[in-house]
Amino acid sequence: MSEYKLGMWDLSELAKNPKSPAFQKQIQELEKKAKEFEKIKSKLNPKMSSKKFLNILHHVEEISEKMSKIGGYASLSYSSDTQSDEATSLMTRMSKLGSDISNKILFFDLWWKIQVDEKNAKRLMNDAGELKEYLAHKRLFAKYALSEPEERIINTLDVTGISALVKLYDKITNAYEYKMKLGNKTKKMTREELTNYVRSTNPKIRETAYKTILSKYAENKGVIGEIYQNIVLNWKDEGIEIRGYKTPISMRNIGNDVDDKTIESLLLVCKSNSSVFQKFFVQKAKMLKMKKLRRYDLYAPATAKIKEKNYSYNKSVNLVFESLGKFSNTLEEFARKVFNENHIDSSIRPGKRDGAFCSTLTPKITPYVLVNFTGKSRDVFTLAHEIGHAVHSQAAQDRSILVQDAPLPLAETASTFSELLLYDNISDKISDDEKKIMLSEKIDDLYATILRQSFFTIFEIDAHKQIGKGTTVDEISKTYLQNLKEQFGNSINLSDDFSIEWSCIPHFYHTPFYCYAYSFGNLLALSLFQRYKKEGKDFVPSYINILAAGGSKKPEKLLSEYGFDIRSPKFWKEGFDYIDTQVKALSKLN
Repeated sequence: MSEYKLGMWDLSELAKNPKSPAFQKQIQELEKKAKEFEKIKSKLNPKMSSKKFLNILHHVEEISEKMSKIGGYASLSYSSDTQSDEATSLMTRMSKLGSDISNKILFFDLWWKIQVDEKNAKRLMNDAGELKEYLAHKRLFAKYALSEPEERIINTLDVTGISALVKLYDKITNAYEYKMKLGNKTKKMTREELTNYVRSTNPKIRETAYKTILSKYAENKGVIGEIYQNIVLNWKDEGIEIRGYKTPISMRNIGNDVDDKTIESLLLVCKSNSSVFQKFFVQKAKMLKMKKLRRYDLYAPATAKIKEKNYSYNKSVNLVFESLGKFSNTLEEFARKVFNENHIDSSIRPGKRDGAFCSTLTPKITPYVLVNFTGKSRDVFTLAHEIGHAVHSQAAQDRSILVQDAPLPLAETASTFSELLLYDNISDKISDDEKKIMLSEKIDDLYATILRQSFFTIFEIDAHKQIGKGTTVDEISKTYLQNLKEQFGNSINLSDDFSIEWSCIPHFYHTPFYCYAYSFGNLLALSLFQRYKKEGKDFVPSYINILAAGGSKKPEKLLSEYGFDIRSPKFWKEGFDYIDTQVKALSKLN
């Protein structure tokens, strides 16, 4: 059996050396296809046959796949080394190319959204098979679409506008070098390495780690705060003022193909159930023999008596395989493909992007996964999470590229379910003491991915409103601190230095209102997992069918087919009931 080792991914399946003639040929082929597609414009007619219409959609698929390969290569190269001038330059060039290609095929999108009458639209959609929901969703945007020249201007300006601002934020923050005093020595480290100390058994080290991160962002709050305000204003100017969306978050909801009511229910239930986690924080303080947790202690190991177990990379990979395999051999095989094809970047290097992600480029290509593996148990769960994403994409690999990706809220379902399977697998193999630590970590993680993310979204709603009226970075920080106070109640001691924490959250910059997708995906995964525990192997085909749907059905419709009513607060409350049982199970172990 081969041993899995830390290393970099192999991007050669996407493109060769960007300086090579082969790479230029890929670009030329793409540009040729886009130019040919422009000739379709004069032949567009709402009364065209379904066969002709589907043929046009196949051209769109082909162009999307070719662009995704080249753009994906640039994006993944940049993530691998954000400080490389060559990778940055390629990323800029490919962003410009992507914008040019989008502009060339934009006319078809606008024709479909605006110029096709309802009767012909229904006829064409009914014959479009798996693309029916995709086409219906496109027409939802009709009232927010602009004229073709206006859309072209926005696409072109985005490259040097909002996209450039996001890239600037990444470039500035990824270049931060942190110096932290450990004993008598001062150590230089990346944010990823520093984050490990947030989970130290030593309260002083935890505090120093947080202060080291937060002070760096506080020193630069003028620049990164200005970047954020401009991103938010761009979102408002384009979305509300120019396109006419009702609210900033409804732009994301419509993009995610979910109803405003569904997300309002989700956020309302999260806000009114924060006490479930507050009870856990009070309990955790007792486990740590503290009167009350400080915010610095939030992710402290549950007990200092037991040394936290380290996991080798090879062991971690095999645990993930085993956990998925116990549920379904099919899912295990999907996971193995990521490693067998070397589509994973796992080692820690200066300049490499922080955190972790899974990138699905086309249905024909196994997804790429990036993690920064340090050997802690949380890294094993991060690995399971990202491999869950890769499994989701491969389950939907027979779909068109236009509907392979699930909408954002459903996109977190398989990743979280994969973590639950891992916990279920590992908890059978460990002592009560280890279980106490792992259960505590699991609830920590449920906090981080459910309550924290929903309160992030509640903060964004407030911040977008505030910035729209005109404000300062310090005022935004006050809003964030108030948000934390509501979230924690009296369960922890909160210091003012956390008021700048909002500026450390890349999602606020990259993808406004993304964060509720984590709350959605996690609470949904908890419900699915409870169903699995009740039904056993009989549940497996239903689960795989939900994943295999990709983005071919609206979330409300897809889930209702399996008995889940996600518009109802009662549905979301079930997830919190599960968490409550976990908090009680932990108290019995103490």
